[in-house]
Amino acid sequence: MATISSTEHTRRDFLYIATGAMGAVGAVAALVPLIAQMNPDASTIAAGAPIEVDLTPIAEGQVIKVFWRGKPIFINHRTKKQIEEAVNVNLASLPDPQPDSARVKPKHANFQVLIGICTHLGCIPIAHQGPYNGYFCPCHGSVYDTSGRIRSGPAPTNLALPPYEFVSDTRIRIG
Repeated sequence: MATISSTEHTRRDFLYIATGAMGAVGAVAALVPLIAQMNPDASTIAAGAPIEVDLTPIAEGQVIKVFWRGKPIFINHRTKKQIEEAVNVNLASLPDPQPDSARVKPKHANFQVLIGICTHLGCIPIAHQGPYNGYFCPCHGSVYDTSGRIRSGPAPTNLALPPYEFVSDTRIRIG
């Protein structure tokens, strides 16, 4: 009669180890998608993520529209005449007085960045329209100047400013 020493490995030991290893691999394979589904999807990340805009292709006097968090953002490359007109406004005559210098970044007064949503009922104003050559909301007649300040109409406040910063002289980061 042959006896098996406990120091030798048997086929049964191999089956135990192989079964345990396959169980561990299966558990990890099941956990990976479970953990991955807890991360936000790409559209959610993109909806709140900051965006960078290159300002070099924007001609002087041109207004472009980009979208950030689903909102239209107007970027106006203002002319010297537009800047002078915005600076020389009598603040006492404005419904929501705010100097032009508070609505632009220092050393970058030629670029005006605004959230393009009328503060009356949320319409999107049209650029280079109205008596001040700024923004005009055709829905109810609100008129804004080139600094985005309300000049006439039912809108109660100026066009809002998004959080933004200049990352270089030709690029801005919104958000």
